[in-house]
Amino acid sequence: MVIMESDFETQGNKTKRIKIEEESTNRMETLPRDIILNILSGLPISSLVQFRCVCRSWRLLGQDPDLVNMHSSRMAESNPTCLIFHCDYPIKNQLYFVEFPSSNGKVKKFQVPFCSAMPEFDVVGTCDGLLCLSDSLFNDALYIYNPFTRNCKELPKSMHNLNQEVVYGFGFHPKTKEYKVVKIVYIKNSNKGSAVQVFTLGSSTWRSLEKVNYHLVNWPSQQVCVNGRLHWVTWPGRYTRIRSIISFDLADEKFREVPSPDGNGLSRCNYHLVVLGGCLSAAVYCHYGKLDIWVMEKYGVKESWIKKFNLGNYVPKGFQREMEISYKISRFASKGRFVRVVGLTKDGEFLLEYRSRALVSYDPKTTKAKDLVFPGMPKWYRTIVHAGSLNWIDAFTHG
Repeated sequence: MVIMESDFETQGNKTKRIKIEEESTNRMETLPRDIILNILSGLPISSLVQFRCVCRSWRLLGQDPDLVNMHSSRMAESNPTCLIFHCDYPIKNQLYFVEFPSSNGKVKKFQVPFCSAMPEFDVVGTCDGLLCLSDSLFNDALYIYNPFTRNCKELPKSMHNLNQEVVYGFGFHPKTKEYKVVKIVYIKNSNKGSAVQVFTLGSSTWRSLEKVNYHLVNWPSQQVCVNGRLHWVTWPGRYTRIRSIISFDLADEKFREVPSPDGNGLSRCNYHLVVLGGCLSAAVYCHYGKLDIWVMEKYGVKESWIKKFNLGNYVPKGFQREMEISYKISRFASKGRFVRVVGLTKDGEFLLEYRSRALVSYDPKTTKAKDLVFPGMPKWYRTIVHAGSLNWIDAFTHG
């Protein structure tokens, strides 16, 4: 559970608590339904989860589709969110979270229900409160998981080859109202191209699509979803350093190349994708830990690319502590760049992750950086910006 009670409670205190809960429940049930929904839909996700634990009637109310939709809409408008830390060291594959922004947020741990079946995993992506997790050991199992409700579903097995390299994607299309998982399989040391499969939540089988000739970067959380389309960056070719942005439309299920800005703004640079203010954006790595931020202000329009921000270099406080030993163990730090853009706050500050070891907020207006430290933060982690919700997976899966 996300919220846990003390294991020890005197009989007198327990009786008093039960009486208070019964009185609160009775008072709540006398209110009109629309008032109840209006009150509950404005609560933070962790408070709503705690509310569901009071009694059976409140738990059922927490699964009401109207409440789920109202809560998601209000959270999107006010932009509250949480940060999930996928911990890699000293204990692998633990998930933690903190509500953000919060002046006194404390990091709490999720109890992952499938840890024995899939002890090591990657976070493919997050969408509407759901996480897509893939087996990082065997590239075989896939789970859709709501960490706040603990509701999860294992997807059917698909094609598998021992000598394969897999790129995943997970997203939602606002017009079709469908969640889909994309699986792109490359056979190592082979020139046969790639095999592509798609799974729609609510179906029972994977569907095969035409092969794609692009070689996409397969590092977890590198895909982003904008306008109902998944996006990845390609590896540079054998005879050219040019890198491209490739999209996959979750409606018509076609791959397309996204137009890049003229000149060498992106094509010959090393960069990663991120969603900033709802726009497809690219964080370009410069010298000494600096970043150039390119934003596509009008999706699909080449001329709308603009180099909007220049982020200065910064070294987090205490960055060298425990670095030498842990750096050799954490696969996040060994594969990642020095700094990664995680997202943008509602105040316009950038969230930056340094070597999977430190989290920093950076104000582009003042060029000031501030270390973000929360009680209980793990030592090594990959940060995921997550919009917590009560989305119930069984509501749109039938397989």
